[in-house]
Amino acid sequence: MTSTASSTDTRQGQAPQEQRPSWQQRLRRFGYTAGSRSDVRDRLVPPYAEPSPRLWAALGLSPTLVDRVTRWSAWGGPLLVTLMAGLMRFYRLGSPKAVIFDETYYAKDAWALVHRGFEVNWDKNANDVILQNNGHIPIPSDAAYVVHPPVGKYVIGLGELIFGFNPFGWRFMTALLGTLAILMLCRIGRRLFRSTFLGCVAGTLMALDGLAFVMARTSLLDGVLMFFVVAAFGCLLLDRDRARAKLAAALPVDADGRVRPDAHTADTLFLGWRPWRWTAGLMLGLAMATKWNGLFYAVAFVLMALLWDVGSRKVAGASRPYVAVLKYDLGLTFVATAPVAVSVYVLSWLGWILSPANGSGGYFRDWAAGPGKGGFWSHFMPDWARSLWHYEHEVYEFNVGLHSPHTYMSNPWSWLVDGRPVSYFYESPSPGSDGCPASAGEKCAREVLAIGTPLLWWAACFALLYVLWRWAFRRDWRAGAIACGVAAGYLPWFMYQDRTIFFFYSIVFLPFLCLAVAMLIGALIGPPGSSDTRRVTGAVGAGVLVLLITWNFIYFWPLYTGTAIPIDQWRSRMWLDTWV
Repeated sequence: MTSTASSTDTRQGQAPQEQRPSWQQRLRRFGYTAGSRSDVRDRLVPPYAEPSPRLWAALGLSPTLVDRVTRWSAWGGPLLVTLMAGLMRFYRLGSPKAVIFDETYYAKDAWALVHRGFEVNWDKNANDVILQNNGHIPIPSDAAYVVHPPVGKYVIGLGELIFGFNPFGWRFMTALLGTLAILMLCRIGRRLFRSTFLGCVAGTLMALDGLAFVMARTSLLDGVLMFFVVAAFGCLLLDRDRARAKLAAALPVDADGRVRPDAHTADTLFLGWRPWRWTAGLMLGLAMATKWNGLFYAVAFVLMALLWDVGSRKVAGASRPYVAVLKYDLGLTFVATAPVAVSVYVLSWLGWILSPANGSGGYFRDWAAGPGKGGFWSHFMPDWARSLWHYEHEVYEFNVGLHSPHTYMSNPWSWLVDGRPVSYFYESPSPGSDGCPASAGEKCAREVLAIGTPLLWWAACFALLYVLWRWAFRRDWRAGAIACGVAAGYLPWFMYQDRTIFFFYSIVFLPFLCLAVAMLIGALIGPPGSSDTRRVTGAVGAGVLVLLITWNFIYFWPLYTGTAIPIDQWRSRMWLDTWV
């Protein structure tokens, strides 16, 4: 007995590193650390970080005022960042007074949708007539073949209904959603990192990104898609926190008042109907109904949410967390996302569905009554559903087979380094006209260039490496969530290397790049409890990085806004040959 007890005591006294499985021993050389074994409540629902008391003491603030400032900053900080971003995005939003890049499709499609319920074919000179007559132009009745779902165009059309069929009107909603996305990102970053400061850093970085700025000031669909993707991510993050709080509340408390794991509770607790997960399904449906690549986010986010459930139940002490998720979480998650998203997608076509099926309605609306008449499925599906299915199939064939060369097409390998931006608008005004200084001596350049703030994107490359390391070797779920957001918007495009694709498609995962840089900045500053030297040095380094990104945004401001500048100044901003 003595020998056995001695042996048991020896094993219990071993260092935690010696008790870990061999794979953890191997990962330690790359920086792996085991998770904390503190109060389970703090692991399920970590507290928010607060500034050091030494900072408040140095500023001479009373504890009461400190408490008010801390509570105010949770919303006050994000709102200030959003106000700054909104002022920049709405400043001279109607300039240039032109139909730039793919606005020639989406602005007119949106106007037709909100009036007829389907897109139409416009005359070749329609753009000039719209600009000359402030949008007063008859709407054609001939249906047009389009390859994107309608939600994004309905969103653009809402702005046109309010402010008119003019550049300000068709850019208003993208500017509004681009601004609100920054507010959401601030709050998402705060919840993700448990830090108001880092949340505001993430939002500020996005506010200072050139691609986000240009896309918010242009009526394209990708900015609308980004908004719904960020909203879906935020909803899932809220759902995660509330589910974990419910788990923590159900766990037993020991004599010392500490919450302890409990296998029975973690294995059998039903977490409720989870309204934020249903809201995420709605947002994902709207994303898919804006552009089809929203489907990749729907799949990725659902898998991510289920893995979050597994992790939550495991922390709570579940003996079989995967089985518990299969029994209590999978079914509800599927119902809250897949059917909801598909229903939203179908409903987005309601204008097309209700249009006449006699040839005067939407494109292919009469297919089931004409070329597609009869057949096996005609006994089970209404004509509108079969016509819509045929339309979707034709769109799919078009999208996967799009190989038309374009001056500004790019390969996704070049996106992260700003390899090939897209010029939306370019003019060469003469000295003394259209903002070109009379002293310029030669023609100026006036361009709207969809290019990310270079220093931000280049920093994001290093931040992504840090995030992947943090996810792989520190098992940091926050890094995994950021990586998921980037991967779902970026990696699918590598399947279409020969397709005509553009850099501005990357706007959809830009918010996650900003979160990655904010996470890197947090690592530079150092965790709470670090020495003053460590924190000051890290803060200086992080501050220099943010200031350089800010300067870079200001330097490229003329290229984002279509401001006329002397041609030599324009050339000085063409840092890479591929930017021309």
